[in-house]
Amino acid sequence: MTRSRLVFGFFALMGLGSIAIAQTPPTAPAQTPPGAAPAPGRGAPLPPPNPFPAGGTDNTSNGDYVIGPDYVISDELRPHAAWATGELHEITMLAKDSKLYPGRKKKVGYVADPSKAPGGRGNAVPGDVQWEPSPYEPRHVWVYIPAGAKKGVPLPVIIVQDGGSYQSQVRRALDGLIGQGKLPPIAMVALDPGSTPVGAPRNEDSLGSERGYEYDAVSGRYSDFIETEVLPYVTKRLGVTFTKNPDGRATLGGSSGAAAAFTMAWFHPERYHRVILFSPTFVNQQSPYDPANPHGAWEYHEHLIADAPKKPLRIWMEVGERDNGYNTPDSAFHNWVTAANRTAAVLKAKGYDYRFVFAKDAGHTDNRVREQTMAAALEYAWAGYKPSKR
Repeated sequence: MTRSRLVFGFFALMGLGSIAIAQTPPTAPAQTPPGAAPAPGRGAPLPPPNPFPAGGTDNTSNGDYVIGPDYVISDELRPHAAWATGELHEITMLAKDSKLYPGRKKKVGYVADPSKAPGGRGNAVPGDVQWEPSPYEPRHVWVYIPAGAKKGVPLPVIIVQDGGSYQSQVRRALDGLIGQGKLPPIAMVALDPGSTPVGAPRNEDSLGSERGYEYDAVSGRYSDFIETEVLPYVTKRLGVTFTKNPDGRATLGGSSGAAAAFTMAWFHPERYHRVILFSPTFVNQQSPYDPANPHGAWEYHEHLIADAPKKPLRIWMEVGERDNGYNTPDSAFHNWVTAANRTAAVLKAKGYDYRFVFAKDAGHTDNRVREQTMAAALEYAWAGYKPSKR
């Protein structure tokens, strides 16, 4: 199938202040002449300013938004005595009990041949033995059971990747939104990736790591792991059940965890309809090499979204102005800003319900942005949801 190739010029970008402090718009850069090639590493244009910054007057409309460069924590993430708080439980899962992710590590002494490795980035040549078995430390799982949950009634749920880094913000935002009546009771299952080997830093990342293997692969494997191993385990341990209705199920993540969150819904829209992404790793980060998708998650904007029939997904996505690889040329397939901008453009062209937030003066998964926008992201993603009994 012919791949869609998108070439975009620049549009002028005007700044919006935060919701708390008015800002004087900076001088807009000159527009790229019609037909001129974009500057290296930029690709699609920045979205135009919108009168309603994320976290402001309207959190449920589609479109492209610019926020920053100043950020304030949203009211929902501040403690309020009047808001009922849900229960938080922490449990663990062991590598030896997993059929899909029993654990592995990069083989000692393995060096990919850069003349053969796709992209020359140390990715495994097809057929190479790059890994060896290695069980990871216990995988931590946080389960939030919302206030007002009715016993025996399956709950809507949001699955959160890199749970240790995100569960507190998601939980606080849910407490606030549920407490204000903006959302019905929604559960959260937040989990860490497997770290490998035992004793390795939990933030071990990228090519050859267990986290990269789980999160950056463009396949349905990780979604299957959640469906067949994680959710049944949570139900067995805590007795809570979750709806099977995909309209009542969401995914969330940042960086490679965001790529995983999107991939979960993309390959299995019969499981998930709602997606929240912070600084998504829509770049060539998967390993081992997959000839079906040779550029990894870069393929989403390159052709996968454009070439597939529209799926029933509602997507909130953010990227920082100084996100990872923002000055990297497109030829490296490793510029987070370019990838996010182009993904937003393709989603728009296909008619998806999406909201794209460009965060000025922000870095990769910038915590200031998350503190301001987490509740707004949840409100957007769950807009229109009506609880069911299945």
